[in-house]
Order: sequence, then structure tokens, then C-alpha cells
Amino acid sequence: MMAFFAVAFTSSFVAAFASDIKIGVVNTEQILRESKPAIQAQKKIEQEFVPRDEDIKKMAMKAKTLQDKLEKESINMEESERRNMERNLANLSREYQRAQKQMREDLSVRQNEEYSMILERTNRAISKIAENENYDLILQLQDSVYRSQRIDITDKVIKALNNE
Repeated sequence: MMAFFAVAFTSSFVAAFASDIKIGVVNTEQILRESKPAIQAQKKIEQEFVPRDEDIKKMAMKAKTLQDKLEKESINMEESERRNMERNLANLSREYQRAQKQMREDLSVRQNEEYSMILERTNRAISKIAENENYDLILQLQDSVYRSQRIDITDKVIKALNNE
């Protein structure tokens, strides 16, 4: 009988305590896709890399032109001229691949820089919301199996970031 009362008391205590806890979840991937700061950062990064992208496209066109010329005219060329053209094509191809790899690496670094600044702002916005609305716990859930819309505060965070 005593065990029954202990279980009943513990269950009601836990239920009362759990009803006072306020939990929220945030989808940071959605914030990095949809918030104004994230969209502005993406546009800024794209503008920074447009000139390099154009140079790489020109390099690719030059290689394609050289390859087409080599394919069409190699039959009528002298051996030394053909080898020289093949060497130039190989050098251009290596240069193209190197430039492309370097641009991808630089782009990744810039995106990480911008996203880390946005995440700092996001964390400040989350902290403000948590304080103002008396949240006990806010989690970042990316791949959760289930979460109720009632506890998802992602839209509030995006709105707070957009209003900064």
C-alpha cells in the first residue's frame, strides 16, 4: 500500500513539474535559408565570386575551343605542332581544375564566415525570445522525427532576425 502511494505521489509530482516546463525547438537550416540576413549574405557572396566564376568560364571555353581545334586539325598538323597544342591543352586543363578547386575552397570559407555571423545573431535572438517568453529549454533540431508546431519557434526567430 505504501508503494502505491509513493508511485502515485511521484507521478503527480512529475506531472505537475513537467507542466511548468516550457520547451522550444529551432530549425537552424531553415533560418539559414529563409531569414533576410542569410539571403543577403548569400547574395553578397555570389557578387564576390562572380568575377572569378567568369574567369573560370572563359578558361573552360578556351580549353573547349583548343580541344575542338585539335580534334579537327590534328590530321593535317605536323607532329611537333600537335604535341605542342596537346601540351597547351593539358596545361590549360590543369589550370582550370586548380582554379575551380581554389574557388570552391574560398567559397566554402566565405560561406562559413557569413553563416557563423548569422548563427551568432540567431543565438542572440533565441536568447531574447527565451527570456521574454520564459522558455526553460530551446533545442536546435534538424532531423527530428517529430516535433509539434506548438513548440517550434523557428518562425519567431526568423521574424526577430528580419526585424533587426
